[in-house]
Amino acid sequence: MVERCAFVFPGQGAYLPGVLGRLAADEPLVAETLRELDAVAVRLGRAAPSRLLLDERAPALEELVREAPADLHVALFAAEMALFRLLTERHRLTPDVLLGHSFGELVALTAAGALDLADGLALVAARDDAFAAQPPPPGGMVALELSAARTAALLAGLGEWGVSVAADNSPRQCVVSGPAEDLERVRRKAEAVGVRATALSVPYAFHHRLLAAVASEFTRRAAALHAGPTRYLLHSAILGRRVDDGDTVAELVAAHLVRPTRFTDAVRLLHAEGVEVFVECGPRGVLSGLVTATVPGVRALAPLRRRTSGPEITDEIQTLTIHQFVPPPHPPRAAPAPTPSLNTGPDDSPTHDEVVSVLRTLYATALGYPPEVLTADADLEADLGVDSIKQTELFAQAVTRFGRTLPTEGTRLTSHTTLDALADLLPTLPPRPSSAPGTGARP
Repeated sequence: MVERCAFVFPGQGAYLPGVLGRLAADEPLVAETLRELDAVAVRLGRAAPSRLLLDERAPALEELVREAPADLHVALFAAEMALFRLLTERHRLTPDVLLGHSFGELVALTAAGALDLADGLALVAARDDAFAAQPPPPGGMVALELSAARTAALLAGLGEWGVSVAADNSPRQCVVSGPAEDLERVRRKAEAVGVRATALSVPYAFHHRLLAAVASEFTRRAAALHAGPTRYLLHSAILGRRVDDGDTVAELVAAHLVRPTRFTDAVRLLHAEGVEVFVECGPRGVLSGLVTATVPGVRALAPLRRRTSGPEITDEIQTLTIHQFVPPPHPPRAAPAPTPSLNTGPDDSPTHDEVVSVLRTLYATALGYPPEVLTADADLEADLGVDSIKQTELFAQAVTRFGRTLPTEGTRLTSHTTLDALADLLPTLPPRPSSAPGTGARP
């Protein structure tokens, strides 16, 4: 018997440092998706998301929320789209419907086909740019262990009109948002009557009228992106209905920051329509817990609940019996492009542009980035997330490749962080003493 399935896309908290490290090593499609999104992110002036998703030592969620929220949002989008593509293209799983939660609705729009991968990430960037252009007043969010109905009654009873329900997550969990001082009063009063209340690590009062100006700016910026018809059925927990054309997409964008997320109602509706399996397309598995708390007895899978490998995900999803589950053979790994040779002899010295070209190929191959991302003036650390240790390692390879030698005391690279600067530095280094420049050592 074929089970109806919903893919769900989580929001702000769905981040785990290095969550795709093992998976990208096993699955070429995951690595390819990250390379594509790295290139798009750099074109948009954002940091490459792979630096957060491949390295377990990357900054934690709380640090990104505080210091680099735009980087966090790009990483969320990249992780969710990489898993979605793996499930649908590599494993041929066909969901009956897609459902996003808060920020996850923007990812679900892209997964459904309303936007292509580049425009989907551009939509995420437009959202952050809207916050920069229209900074909202101070605010925040608090999670309460209550239903949405009881939470609304509590707020009314407390006379806290400035605080409103932001997310109805499950029958026993609700999130409220509003001005910081009002929220703190609600938190204290809720705990005084025995209701567990937890302040969330978010910078603003999402899904609240405080963000009206930001929402207007976001809508204006998003209008430049073309939204087409969806390829997958898409249900919005914010609009409370299907999203299937450009007009509905524009309405969702306008409502995204100011209207509440009714996730509980959406899960119950989809279950009533026959959905028995929910697969979470994002790290940590937070939504899976909310789904099972809302509709006991349904199956909820979270393939990225932890850092996992390709074979582990395959074993988990093979238990599913949903539409078109026909896993194809594992695609072969693409052979790495050969590093071009370059004569560096005294009679045929390379030009500056030729040195940059060879460095671009060498660095792109080692980092797994598309060559076009490595522009001559891109800062390797600030723009591409390549730390100083990795830069030193790659430069040492380049020095060897060009038949040069690092001085005994080493070479500081702090002022040479672009390919342009490295191409200027290389000719100033002494030749390798074991052989003449441009010739190999003879036996």
